[in-house]
Amino acid sequence: MQARIQLVAILGTAALLLTVLEMVRRRRLMERYALLWLLSAIVLLALAIWSDALARISHAIGVIYPPNALFFIAIGFILLLLLHFSSAVSRLGHQSELLAQRQALLEERLRRQEIGSEGRSSHEAEAQGSEERAELMRVPQD
Repeated sequence: MQARIQLVAILGTAALLLTVLEMVRRRRLMERYALLWLLSAIVLLALAIWSDALARISHAIGVIYPPNALFFIAIGFILLLLLHFSSAVSRLGHQSELLAQRQALLEERLRRQEIGSEGRSSHEAEAQGSEERAELMRVPQD
């Protein structure tokens, strides 16, 4: 029974490792995120193969059946990955909101300048408008 569970764990972590490598190859997963997944898969694969280490770890954390310790460790890695990705999504959401606000401000400035330039001659307005547009398109950095 234990050998069957160990085989399932080895096959599962090997499949995860190959899936991550394939996703990186196809550019569907960025390298910085792939490193977390690769590290997790390699640790889990090593623990699945090296049953003595898994037995020692399971004894140290108080788990009677070593394959259960492997799944406990896997769940711990998953929770850490979820926390990391939640942090990344939160940061990206904040950046998207900031960029949308900046774009709205730039569009409003541009609209006001175009309305103000209607009273001037078309040549003067065109020359000044192109300079102002170039200046407005420069988004300030944080």
